[in-house]
Amino acid sequence: MIERIKKLVSSVKDEAILNRRHLHAFPELSFHEKETGLYIKKVLQSYGIDYEEVANTGVIAKVEGRKSANKDTVILRADIDALPIHEENADDFKSTNDGVMHACGHDFHTANLLGVLKILKDVADEFSGMVIGIFQPAEEKIPGGAVSVLQSGKLPENNPNIKGIIGLHVFPRLEVGKIGIRPGKFMASSDEIFVTITGKGGHGAQPHQNIDPVVIAAQLILSLQQLVSRSANPAIPTVLSFGKVIANGATNVIPNQVYLEGTFRTMDEDWREQALALLEKQIRELPAIYGASVDLEVRKGYPFLINDAGLTQEVRNYLLDYVSADGIADMDIWMAAEDFAYYSHRYPSLFYMVGVRNEVKGITSDLHTPTFRIDEDAFDYAMGSMLYTVLKMLGR
Repeated sequence: MIERIKKLVSSVKDEAILNRRHLHAFPELSFHEKETGLYIKKVLQSYGIDYEEVANTGVIAKVEGRKSANKDTVILRADIDALPIHEENADDFKSTNDGVMHACGHDFHTANLLGVLKILKDVADEFSGMVIGIFQPAEEKIPGGAVSVLQSGKLPENNPNIKGIIGLHVFPRLEVGKIGIRPGKFMASSDEIFVTITGKGGHGAQPHQNIDPVVIAAQLILSLQQLVSRSANPAIPTVLSFGKVIANGATNVIPNQVYLEGTFRTMDEDWREQALALLEKQIRELPAIYGASVDLEVRKGYPFLINDAGLTQEVRNYLLDYVSADGIADMDIWMAAEDFAYYSHRYPSLFYMVGVRNEVKGITSDLHTPTFRIDEDAFDYAMGSMLYTVLKMLGR
């Protein structure tokens, strides 16, 4: 069976690469994946695969096995949106949409799922059950496309025949040929924080006549870090980061306002709620001590992502057959956020990593960078692992 699957993957690999490169050349931002959705539907039509639209720009496809009557179902998910990053690579298929880039591998995820569904359609006489493929928009932007997909009613709910939902993600810290997997809590929740501190600007030589929002902002950032570190249980992973600070004054000009953007990440929902309340209290009260006012917005993001322990062990056993023990990497907790987390709180779920790094080819850049690239030989392991797992879960 494994050798057969490897041959099937090899037979569609070139087409998967072409699909990936087309998607890479024409990236679209979250909630705007109109042309991407049209391309996915066009490819599915050419494969003879039934589909329906979901979440405005997304697509849900279905392939049913014809071997025998069986209601068992496996759901596969790929994300389709890109990032607001200007690409610096020189590939022939580099982004043609200025300032937009598939710097997180969603082009690969989409092409990979298309390839898996094509193979399943071709071998439908050899398995039983249903495979649902979700081409989901807007993973990169709160509130995330997963929410709309789940609210659409187009996925089965409370169905004991659902064996699980599986997603994968490219991971440039793993070499091609490696698959990373972790049971239990894997990725963090993420909430976005936007703060405007308004003081009283003026000449830098006379700060006593001003209300300096720069000093207040600096003090606030440090105090919030201390608040988190002194309040969080050390056993609960927690990260607070401010990545944007705008104080548009000059060497001798104190501005009226300072603007901050940050994220809060953790892996415990009770602590998450408690921490957000503590952060809001500090943000509102500390500037007021100095006479400044505050405008605060907290955008509630994705929950933490949890891999079902039983499903993870089951798939790990399958992957040991497919890539051997040397090909399996045990992943650490990763404090990035992923809206696949919403599915993981609804269904038995597994989200795993596929290595795309190749130092010999100079493919080493990290995710969300303008030089991010993928070794496309990773399709051998991404398509193969997903296809083998699905067929084993459906009792091939």
